[in-house]
Amino acid sequence: MSASPSAQYSLTIRVEIDHKPGMLGRVAAAIGDAGGTIGAVDLVEVGEKLIRDITIDAADPAQWQVIIGAIDAVEGARVVDTTDRTFLLHVGGKIEQHNKHPLRNRDDLSMAYTPGVARVCMAIAEDPEKAFQYTIKRNTVAVVSDGTAVLGLGDIGPRAAMPVMEGKAMLFKEFGGVDAFPICLDTKDPEEIVETVRNLAPGFGGINLEDISAPRCFEIEERLDRELDIPVFHDDQHGTAIVVLAALLNACKLTVRDLADLRVLVVGLGAAGVAVTRILLDAGVRHVVGADSRGVLSTQREDYRDGTMTPTKHWYAEVSNPEGLTGAPADVIDGMDLFIGLSGARIMPPEALARMNRDAMVFAMANPTPEVSPEEAAPYVRIMATGRSDYPNQINNVLAFPGVFRGALDVRASRITEQMRVAAARAIAAIVTDADLREDYIVPSVFNRDVADAVAGAVADAARASGAAPEAQNTIGFAAIDAERLHAG
Repeated sequence: MSASPSAQYSLTIRVEIDHKPGMLGRVAAAIGDAGGTIGAVDLVEVGEKLIRDITIDAADPAQWQVIIGAIDAVEGARVVDTTDRTFLLHVGGKIEQHNKHPLRNRDDLSMAYTPGVARVCMAIAEDPEKAFQYTIKRNTVAVVSDGTAVLGLGDIGPRAAMPVMEGKAMLFKEFGGVDAFPICLDTKDPEEIVETVRNLAPGFGGINLEDISAPRCFEIEERLDRELDIPVFHDDQHGTAIVVLAALLNACKLTVRDLADLRVLVVGLGAAGVAVTRILLDAGVRHVVGADSRGVLSTQREDYRDGTMTPTKHWYAEVSNPEGLTGAPADVIDGMDLFIGLSGARIMPPEALARMNRDAMVFAMANPTPEVSPEEAAPYVRIMATGRSDYPNQINNVLAFPGVFRGALDVRASRITEQMRVAAARAIAAIVTDADLREDYIVPSVFNRDVADAVAGAVADAARASGAAPEAQNTIGFAAIDAERLHAG
């Protein structure tokens, strides 16, 4: 897959140019010949020379040097300075706290802080439930990570994970009106992580676990879900699963298939692969085959029989692969309707896809390089989805988690059930109307502002129906919260 210019490698180049006609055109041509894509061109200073800031997108940092060299090679032009725009965006962090009410005089101070705050503290001490009404708890989520499975970067540690968690907090606020705060823990011990989050929980209305490696993530989520009275959501698992199901619902509608009749191959059985399988089974899929780095899972595999298979994969082997297939993923793809990749780059030979059923569906979600590229898969599949933003049908978690937490917080759900997750998937799928549904549009854009509200409503309804929301909260007035959310949105 050839690299193309991307905003992640955006550079602002300050260039000194001779003040005479045609010079800017010559510089622009040099940038284009070097493979850069020009965005903005701003005039900074006019004199004997012109100083201009030129923003370009490149394919990678190595191309920056090629572009800079090409500019310097233009007679009458000289590169003065460069700024990496991605790093510039992160200077000082990407989020900040701000006050909802101004402190203009003594009266304001006496209500917001001492002595007036004491009355509010005592009201909560007498009735802890009032913390949801009178503190940020009702609208705040902790984004918790140990930095062991960050994006495609792996175990980079808690400090290096902070920019991702800050970005997650931005997405929560932008798309769901949810205040989120990044918390990166300097421990890999599941016991310490559980204890720390449990001790932090009183200040938050929900916990979003992020980028914690498998299989530890399963134990951490299960324990926190069991021990806390607020919703716990591991986005790498369930956010991915929700959007995969949403995409599949529309893909099945387009190809006139029923979930119960599908034959599905899932490759990559980490956090996301297991959660995707769970939600597919709960939604009605009956035939799933899973494969990890050792090949296809089954109850006949050696690590199942000798007891060395992890508990999660042990479960997986027992609920999947009814035919007892063995081998590598490409060996068992015959007759599959759907291939879901949550593993690594280029693990599926494109020609193997020819052995899938007619109108094959491929969701290849490894980032940045999918299991099979859309270009290579095109001759063999009808519907192609990836995790990348530069191809159609991006399966992106941001379609799910802001609305999921918005809905859960609005009804004060104590947990997020599988019914709530399936409801979220169906709500996302429904955003794409029958009139708009086509092979390259099976999931809505991440910038579709209708998605989060639709998901929030579906999740809130499912929480009530499943008993995850306290009965008293079904009728209690949340007008103030809703008004505040609409104002923020």
